[in-house]
Amino acid sequence: MTLPSTAREIRLASRPEGFPTVDDFQLAEAPVPTIGDGQLLVRNIVMSVDPYMRGRMNVGKSYVPPFEIGKALDGGAVGEVVASNAPGFEVGDTVLHFLGWREYGAVDAADAVKVDPEAAPVNAYLGVLGMPGMTAYAGLLDVAAFKEGDVVFVSGAAGAVGQVAGQVARLRGAKRVIGSAGSDEKVKYLVDDLGFDAAFNYRNGPVGELLAEAAPDGIDVYFDNVGGDHLEAAIDSLTMHGRVALCGAISNYNTKTPSGARNIGLAVGKRLTLRGFLVRDHEHLREQFAREVGGWIAEGKLRYQETVTEGLDRAPEAFIGMLRGENTGKALVRL
Repeated sequence: MTLPSTAREIRLASRPEGFPTVDDFQLAEAPVPTIGDGQLLVRNIVMSVDPYMRGRMNVGKSYVPPFEIGKALDGGAVGEVVASNAPGFEVGDTVLHFLGWREYGAVDAADAVKVDPEAAPVNAYLGVLGMPGMTAYAGLLDVAAFKEGDVVFVSGAAGAVGQVAGQVARLRGAKRVIGSAGSDEKVKYLVDDLGFDAAFNYRNGPVGELLAEAAPDGIDVYFDNVGGDHLEAAIDSLTMHGRVALCGAISNYNTKTPSGARNIGLAVGKRLTLRGFLVRDHEHLREQFAREVGGWIAEGKLRYQETVTEGLDRAPEAFIGMLRGENTGKALVRL
């Protein structure tokens, strides 16, 4: 195939104050990169927008370096290899890598993983079979030490991670699975499509009251994607020796005045475990995750949705919409 000389990419134009706007991004033309030894030239097919990317737009100490102003952003993507200078990879291979937000990327072969588009749709490798799915699986089983018979509460349950976490709990034998979401439509999706025992729209009242109504006997495990008032409500509802997997705190990502749990003192008397985690620390579960979750999907036991935006130029819009909770399931951009 004849490659173009230039291709489009999305750069960070400025560091957002509060919620990002489209003016914080720049659509730019750049030369299609030349690859060196051990590299692949990849034409991206689909890319991911994820909550953690918001933190990388700020300057500050974190577990991952911040994005640089004037340079292309990056993140998970799946694409087709169009040139290879690396053994084990051929033109036409489909790979998962982390140079999203651009049409073409020069990817180090060490950072690329071959995926099979015949075994699952390519989108799934960025969602239910990718980082979000693995995050849900590891967070629930490793971090929160889920066991059969637990009552589980998942916040942001209609998102990419939450939709998997709740279903893994159900399929692993939870006594009751409860989810929160930001619309009545999403609540219906959780109960009717995903098999949650109960769900509530957190915009309909104080989260503590809504959770107490959904879980009158308390909860044993809380999978936290939201933080703030959700974490506070969960601490109130957690039973003795309850466990919390701290995955994210999206309620605080775009505010200058973050809110926290005012009742953290209850964790002492209840002997609670609140544990933060990063998915990369749980690679020992990778094969088990792929086998178990992949099997459930093949059998139709685990379902999922995606919200797909068409066009690289609309990636900033998709990202902002995801932060506002406009997506159901994994938020993706098809290039």
